[in-house]
Amino acid sequence: MPVLASNGSFLIKPGIGLMVWTLLVFGFTMVLLSKLAFPRISEALERRKRSIEESIDSAERTREEAQKLLAEYRSRLQEARAQSEEIVQHARQTAEAHEREAKESARELAAEAARRAQRDIEVATQRALGELRKEVADLTIMATEKVTRKTLDGTDQKRLVEEALGELDFSGLSSGAANN
Repeated sequence: MPVLASNGSFLIKPGIGLMVWTLLVFGFTMVLLSKLAFPRISEALERRKRSIEESIDSAERTREEAQKLLAEYRSRLQEARAQSEEIVQHARQTAEAHEREAKESARELAAEAARRAQRDIEVATQRALGELRKEVADLTIMATEKVTRKTLDGTDQKRLVEEALGELDFSGLSSGAANN
């Protein structure tokens, strides 16, 4: 038999006894694995399968939530843009209204200043005319005294002044001053 071991032919020739023992050990191993190892392996695989399914479901829920948040964000962004455009439009309208009010107020102030200036001019013109009349009266009295070489009493002075003033036309002065 040592000759057979040396040339390796025992591997080629199947032995019935070896085959039977190999089948029995294989069957026993399979029964042992099916009772002890395979249920645990199946259980571990089932847990892993559930874990993967839960992860997939969680990822899907997260993706859906992200899509909802993105849609909500976009909606809010559009609302914010619309509100900002509305605020800008309102600010423009308010600025234009303030500008119109300021212009109208300035026009009113200018018109009031012009009316006040016109009144001041009229008062100054009347005052100047009064002073001019007084000056003319004084000059008339002085001229009359020189011409007549005598001093006039109060009634003569009054009469002469009224005559001189009646001859003078002050209407041209007052209308000319009022136009300026």
